[in-house]
Amino acid sequence: MGSLDATSTSLAEDLQDLQLDRPAKGLKSVEELEKLTVDEHLSDIERSVYLLSSGQEVQRISVIHNLPDLLRDTESHDECMRRVVPKVREVLHLAQTEMQVAASSAFLQILQKNLVPVQNYSQTFLQTILNSVDSKDPDVASAWLDTLLDVIDLLPKEVIKKEILGSAIAKGQLAQSVQSRLACCRILGKISTKFEPFVIKKEILPVVQSLCQDVDYEVRGCMCRQLDCVARGMGLEATKSAILPELVELTNDEECHVRIAGLETVVNILSLLDAETCGTTIIPLVCKICQQAVQAEDATLPVVATQLGKLCHGISDNLTDEQRQWFIDFYKKLCHVGLEKNKASSRVTTPLIDKDRGSKESDLTDIFELEDKLVECRKNSAYNFPAMVLFCGAKQFKPELHLTFTHLCKDPHFLVRKTISSGFHEVCKLLGNNANLIQSDLVALLKDESIEVLRGVISTIPAILDCYMSSGSNHTVSESKSGPLSDIIPAFLASENAIFTSHNWRLQEELMRNLSCLSRCYSSESLYNKVIPILRQKLVKARALPVKVAAAHSLLKLTRKVKKREQREEIYHGLIHDFCHARKCYLRNVFIDICRIVIELYSKKFFKETFYEYLLELHTDSVPNIRLSLCSILPDLKRLLILPTDRGLLQQLDACVRKLLVSEKDRDVSDGIQSAVEELDKIHIPMQSMTRRNFFEQDLDDQKKEEEEKLLLDNEEKELKKEEEAAEKKKGDKRNLVSAKKGSENGSSSRIPGPRKGSRAGLSGSNSTTKNDNKPVAPLTKGAGTSNNKLVKSKSINCISQIPRRDFEELDSKEVSKTKIVPPGKAPGNKVQVNSNICKPSSGDSNINKKRVSSPKLSRLPLYNSNPNLHHGRPASPSLIPIKASTTSTTNKPSKTTRGSGIPAPGSAGTRRASVPTISTSRRGSLGGQLGTGSYYSLLLLLAWLARQLTFSALFPSFAVVFSFCISAGTHTAKFIKNLVFSDFSYEKLSIYQIMQ
Repeated sequence: MGSLDATSTSLAEDLQDLQLDRPAKGLKSVEELEKLTVDEHLSDIERSVYLLSSGQEVQRISVIHNLPDLLRDTESHDECMRRVVPKVREVLHLAQTEMQVAASSAFLQILQKNLVPVQNYSQTFLQTILNSVDSKDPDVASAWLDTLLDVIDLLPKEVIKKEILGSAIAKGQLAQSVQSRLACCRILGKISTKFEPFVIKKEILPVVQSLCQDVDYEVRGCMCRQLDCVARGMGLEATKSAILPELVELTNDEECHVRIAGLETVVNILSLLDAETCGTTIIPLVCKICQQAVQAEDATLPVVATQLGKLCHGISDNLTDEQRQWFIDFYKKLCHVGLEKNKASSRVTTPLIDKDRGSKESDLTDIFELEDKLVECRKNSAYNFPAMVLFCGAKQFKPELHLTFTHLCKDPHFLVRKTISSGFHEVCKLLGNNANLIQSDLVALLKDESIEVLRGVISTIPAILDCYMSSGSNHTVSESKSGPLSDIIPAFLASENAIFTSHNWRLQEELMRNLSCLSRCYSSESLYNKVIPILRQKLVKARALPVKVAAAHSLLKLTRKVKKREQREEIYHGLIHDFCHARKCYLRNVFIDICRIVIELYSKKFFKETFYEYLLELHTDSVPNIRLSLCSILPDLKRLLILPTDRGLLQQLDACVRKLLVSEKDRDVSDGIQSAVEELDKIHIPMQSMTRRNFFEQDLDDQKKEEEEKLLLDNEEKELKKEEEAAEKKKGDKRNLVSAKKGSENGSSSRIPGPRKGSRAGLSGSNSTTKNDNKPVAPLTKGAGTSNNKLVKSKSINCISQIPRRDFEELDSKEVSKTKIVPPGKAPGNKVQVNSNICKPSSGDSNINKKRVSSPKLSRLPLYNSNPNLHHGRPASPSLIPIKASTTSTTNKPSKTTRGSGIPAPGSAGTRRASVPTISTSRRGSLGGQLGTGSYYSLLLLLAWLARQLTFSALFPSFAVVFSFCISAGTHTAKFIKNLVFSDFSYEKLSIYQIMQ
């Protein structure tokens, strides 16, 4: 029990220690409160002086931070310079590090903002800066030295020469400390560009040469890095005589630190030197440095690999072919450093047999350090690969650098592969049309297991794909399976699995955003089948919200490139179903983000037609966060509206806002809707007439988006028309081939004339007439019986269907074919077909009724036959006798037929028989005088049938003309039409029926 009590006590103490926000146990005393209390009636100047004199450290720092603000005030400027600034300088002598750093920053701001004249600044603030540079605290001295270097850029050279130059030269004397000499090196390098060359030679150059020969290697290295600035101030000739000898000596220094500084200075000074100096001095010097670095494998090797790209670019114009090849070969060695097996084994075994080593642990440490240096060398070489491609040339890439590039992409260390993947797009740009040479390397990087390597290539994949698209093969993957993108894009899509197994949501977001670049590379079908499913899946299953938003952005951007309207609508409906109507609230919240993206990428018209109403439905959501998010997007919805077109949408928006204002109980949502209402009141809804004038410039982007959407629909319609025309042409060619084959077998062809060129079959818009327009019609005389007719396809101008008409040509009654015409529009999906063998004469004794057009099942149309003479004692006249429709085949017995024989009736008149009198066709101006009798009956029956199937009022004008002619022809025709049309009339036909009575 005692141990448990002790454990619980220690645990309670630990918990108390973790309560960092708890106030201190003891309160401040009255004396401490009095020290921190300041009279409220004091002015800013008086308060500052009081705090600097007797305030706490934090109060003094506050005064120093506010010093530029005090000097900015014109009323208190003079008093601040007279009372506050001297007090600040006095306090800084004994101030701590934090106050010193604050003062250095404040003094620089005063000069940058020109709050004090330069003369006053040099007499007050500059002197404090110069004195503080020699501080014993290295942090304080570094802060003041950085301030001094920044101040030198802002001061005129007269002030620099008078106040700073002498102090800098004094600090560079050998008797001064190392810290003072290091500060002198940096100051001399800064002020060298401010003076004339003769001043530099006289005042600065002797000190520079002395510091280059300093006994401390840090001073030599620091002065070596400043030789670039000194050389630019002196000019070319002085540099060749005074600076180059010192530089050559420093590059051969015994200390690695100094040699590294010398190499960096050589690279920076190249632009200043002439061709002769580069050829005679710099190139041999650089070759010597590179050879020494490879042999020693010390710290200079990574630096050589870093600077080699700049170095080769700077001296490329002065190199011979042999020297150029030497640098290329040296670069190849740097890319393979540490990968040779023999060197690796020697490096492992050498420390074990070295007797001078103190212990095996130190040996292993040296091995790891060396390996790190070699890896860094290869990494820096990979960084400089684009520069070496530029140095070598795109034409020489394949024989010289291609193999090296492949080795870098497959390097065993991920840092090297990461570096080469980050610069892959630069290599592609430099290669141009030869970029397909490194296609396999890109695929290997995309299949890499390291997330860091994938990050490098995924971040630049849009630029890489653009290079491949513009490198001479501007085609998509679906159009050319053997193109350069056929392997790259599948590997790019496959990298999604490795990336989403990690927890790096930023890389996942970048991948989702970069998928939108595939719109240029993939066809519409490939986007819909391969890329869009990935985006829809991640839009639902991704964990991080930025990843979802990025996936939604790419999805909506790619959907604009999908050509088929059905596919686009399926995506939009899927977004509404999966997110707006989702059961999970976080998915419904994502729908609001999706709507924001739609407003950004699509036209106003599209959003209002597709997403507007669904978005407003969320104002009744049961989760307050959804309603709160909706409040933030309401002002954007109002900006989409235009009156009076969108008056209904505005009313819906007002109703939504009104309901949220009245019935909302959540406090945060109430505040959100109040803020939204305030912003909504500031938004002016433009009128449609005003939009064209005042808002035209603001809507240019929206008009462009709307035109793109309209163009997408137009292109889709054109493609559909092309497909239909191709299908019809193929079908027509097949039908002609079959007809020609049958005609050759029967020995004769169809007598139905084909359609003329430029006109549609069965419907001509031209003014052409039929051959039999002026042909006289044989009258029907008593005792003549029924004449033999044949069915021919009508070619009249007003023909509206493929109904055959009668023509008076003498044929044998055995050759008359009883056919059925399929009524138009009766059964969906059944198209009207015209038998091309209606008038085809049979050869021999073959039966003509073997091929006939069958009527659809939904049609209950009786077949009408003709009777020669049913009324004895009257002239023989044709009459129509209704016969029940039969599904069986018609008999082949020859029968005497009259006009209308074998024509399917558009409507049934029951079994009632009515004789039709002979219609005279000799009346001038009548309908019968314009049409043949057979064509007239066909048109009459068609109108009668349509009147029964459709709304009667729609066909009344056409029917009235025909009926008036029937009345003028005789009462028997009128009674026949009445029984034909109104056998089972409805109430809406009653008025017309009364007229007909």
